[in-house]
Amino acid sequence: MSMNVQGYAALTAKDALAPWRFERREPRPDDVVIEILYCGVCHSDLHTVRDDWASWFPTVYPVVPGHEIIGRVTSVGKDVKRFKPGDHVGVGCVVDSCQKCQSCEQGHEQYCSEIATFTYNHVDRRDKMPTYGGYSEKIVVSEKFVLKVPDGLDLKGAAPLLCAGITTWSPLRHWKVGQGSKVAVIGLGGLGHMALKLAKALGAEVTLFTRTPDKEEDAYRLGAHNAVLSTDKDQMATVQGKFDLIIDTVPYVHDLNPYLPSLSLNGTLVLVGFLGGLEPVLNTVPMIMGRKSVAGSVIGGIAETQELLDFCGKHGITSDVEVIKIQDINKAYERMLKSDVKYRFVIDMASLKY
Repeated sequence: MSMNVQGYAALTAKDALAPWRFERREPRPDDVVIEILYCGVCHSDLHTVRDDWASWFPTVYPVVPGHEIIGRVTSVGKDVKRFKPGDHVGVGCVVDSCQKCQSCEQGHEQYCSEIATFTYNHVDRRDKMPTYGGYSEKIVVSEKFVLKVPDGLDLKGAAPLLCAGITTWSPLRHWKVGQGSKVAVIGLGGLGHMALKLAKALGAEVTLFTRTPDKEEDAYRLGAHNAVLSTDKDQMATVQGKFDLIIDTVPYVHDLNPYLPSLSLNGTLVLVGFLGGLEPVLNTVPMIMGRKSVAGSVIGGIAETQELLDFCGKHGITSDVEVIKIQDINKAYERMLKSDVKYRFVIDMASLKY
């Protein structure tokens, strides 16, 4: 039998999120049924609710957001081997994929050539039901796309690892950041603060690029060895040719040209926060004169995400969070637009029962 579930949804792009009941699918033999304990609040949730990406990924209403999910297993299908009731688990941005294309075979389900099935605002590839996210009581997910949360990891702080964490971990791993690497991070928000923590734990020398001097103290607390004011030409000159990798977490249109000279030979600036056209036009001179690259990356595959969780469990790394009740989600969205959070809102889903 399908499950009737309580959640919070937006019914149109102009509506506030509000209580809404909906149906989850009947569990399949390979499914894990999860009671949701915490759900992180991502900028993607807000963009989707307000249909900001209508030109390339339109929102289908009603929409239940949430793809940074931490929960407890309540039951499993007969074919499930890796999980049992009572286990603490995570669910990220992807809940299925074709599992046969080149990307999926390499463990990069997020780049599935047939398009991965996203945790919300998408359609289940098997039963064609809408997918609904983590702003809800329960979720049903195929075992392959469920992640084990290491014992001892703070559950509230672990929730943003499923998006903000993996979004920054994946490029750090792809570009082989390790002891002695020189990494810079542009922007200190939900993504940026995770990039600082993870890069430092991997052994890199880490620098924050920021436009506001008051971010420096927090940058050092989070793991940065240096902070550079990107609007100060003299400070920017001191890091010319320095960085093997720059992780750009800024979620809006901005000029990349000031940062390109700070890349080392063969260095890469990777965009993880912004989707859309770049302005102004890129100056290719510093790229050509040092084989420097501008690249993009989005979330990570299931194996990579499990690797991240295990790494965070070993090193005691979680996100800096502010826990809220689901009833305060609309206020949280407004605060998020003003960057008034350090550094990620996480919903205590027990508040659904209040």
